[in-house]
Amino acid sequence: MLSVFDQGPPPTCPEPFNLAAHVLRQADADSDKVALSVLRPDGTEDWTYRALKSAILGTASGLLSAGLKPGDIALMRLGNTVDFPIAYLGAIAVGIIPVPTSSQLTEPETARMIADLNPAAILRDPKVACAEHPVQITLDELAQMRTLPPAKFQFGDPNRLAYVVYTSGTSGKPRAVAHAHRAIWARQMMVDGWYGLRDSDRLCHAGAFNWTYTLGTGLMDPWTIGATALIPEPGTDPDALPALLRQHRATIFAAAPGVFRKLLKTPNGLRLPDLRHGLCAGEKLSRHLQAQWADTTGTELYEAFGMSECSTFISSSPAHPARGEALGQPQPGRRVAILGPDGPVPQGQEGTIAIHRSDPGLMLTYLNAPAEAEARMQGDWFLTGDQGAMAVDGQITYLGRDDDMMNAGGYRVSPVEVEAALSKYPGITQVGAAAVEVKQDTFVIAAFYTGPEKLDEVALRTYVEDNLARYKQPRAFIHLPELPTGGNGKLLRRALPAYFKATTP
Repeated sequence: MLSVFDQGPPPTCPEPFNLAAHVLRQADADSDKVALSVLRPDGTEDWTYRALKSAILGTASGLLSAGLKPGDIALMRLGNTVDFPIAYLGAIAVGIIPVPTSSQLTEPETARMIADLNPAAILRDPKVACAEHPVQITLDELAQMRTLPPAKFQFGDPNRLAYVVYTSGTSGKPRAVAHAHRAIWARQMMVDGWYGLRDSDRLCHAGAFNWTYTLGTGLMDPWTIGATALIPEPGTDPDALPALLRQHRATIFAAAPGVFRKLLKTPNGLRLPDLRHGLCAGEKLSRHLQAQWADTTGTELYEAFGMSECSTFISSSPAHPARGEALGQPQPGRRVAILGPDGPVPQGQEGTIAIHRSDPGLMLTYLNAPAEAEARMQGDWFLTGDQGAMAVDGQITYLGRDDDMMNAGGYRVSPVEVEAALSKYPGITQVGAAAVEVKQDTFVIAAFYTGPEKLDEVALRTYVEDNLARYKQPRAFIHLPELPTGGNGKLLRRALPAYFKATTP
């Protein structure tokens, strides 16, 4: 049998359609129910569904009044506050194209995005770094828009552009991933295929409002079915999370694996009586961490695999736990295959994980780089660049990436981008970047370089802080007499972690 999972397509996305309207489809029926609680040690900031919808559609009116039009691009340079999802959905509600970005990006990084996107406006928190742009709508202005009369949802073709997210590409240049309104329709496959989510759930996500993992799993998906989202206030100490989860009766907890590792070290234990299970994504979940969490809390962690181009589409779930080292199985409605050069490989053999072009969650294209998007296709299959093997029951084991992409703290980072920044530093003749394991299940980015002499690490750290987002910055700098290369002289990035171990006591 070939490595193809296909149990039929999902229900067809309705037409006309609007992503924001779909997210808020329960808002009128559940108007007095709490949609969002921002968790603080001394209480909560609560948003009912009525207040949330009013703020989103008021913001939509304000963006139109500010001169933005349907089809215009708005680059989001906002911090970790509730303003982020309100502005994001307000834009989408009336056909404006938001581009959510990490507040950790530096001014030079945003300058490249502005040149790439030519946005009509920047939605801007003055505390967040951003290159110059003539039209900036400030945080205060966005807050004032919430009380405006509500705009009407702009419905249309579900395949039209809704939003853009950036991802690091194998070329080292982050690519603008263009998604359609139908992308939110596809997320329904995660509800049973990963979350086991119910409208009575109180789902707590440990991430920031302006992280796309939080935006989807922590906010929009609970709102779509009428559940309650719980988000800890910015700056919450991980040691405080267990008490917050207990106090606010969280039934599901979502985070990157690193957060679960930290929680297992909290001094006051992990008694979580209301928790049914946890959700993990962003980096590979180790079986050691999964077993440790289960032994400590009596609950399971369910892992999901995905990418910016298609969100998550392979996962374990309460109904279908993963076996052994497997990630889980494709979610119901997905069409997934393991491909070799000639198409699907026999079950059990290694190949590239691929998703069918018909998937409603698959991106439209790379904005301004359609040829690169088309190069990722093999017939009707989109190649993820990740290697895996499919068992006879459809469960898929992850076998690593084929393009050396790094993962640090749940963020996917291109080594080429890190290397490009460091190669400009005086005294560096060659540089390679790789994720290295500093302790069990904990990985950081390390930079390996050659040059006449070892460089001052304080100066190197200052340089990367000015030129790379925090999650892209190397945490270790290793001077080597030469870097490992293959027979053609090409850098062997996969050999670099061994050099880290050799130079570390």
